[in-house]
Amino acid sequence: MVAQLKNVEFFDVGEVEGLAEAAFYGVMSTPSIVITDEIGKEIMGWRGIVPKIEELKKVC
Repeated sequence: MVAQLKNVEFFDVGEVEGLAEAAFYGVMSTPSIVITDEIGKEIMGWRGIVPKIEELKKVC
């Protein structure tokens, strides 16, 4: 699935940049997935859970 997506970014909350991104998007637990538009506005997010592939396909 990830191979089919464009502009996928992974952030490690153990690093400063990842922690900053997590704070910006209100991520308080892992795993979390946040889908944004081209300007960074959140379209959909799952925090503390892994969504089913069907859920991801609906958004992507």
